[in-house]
Amino acid sequence: MKLIVNGEHHDLTAPTLSELLTLMEYKGDWLATAVNGEIVHREDRADHALNDNDRIEILSPMQGG
Repeated sequence: MKLIVNGEHHDLTAPTLSELLTLMEYKGDWLATAVNGEIVHREDRADHALNDNDRIEILSPMQGG
């Protein structure tokens, strides 16, 4: 499946957002995620199905200023 993750094109097999995060080795409950511009809350990631050409944004907080 072709996905765009944080602006980069990937060809990955991940049926759900939760599985994509695992596949790409993102860890932590503090991540913020969005699919096609819509926020997906942590508790909804396991049930959020991904489709070909979805745009996924994965954000993690940064320290500093």
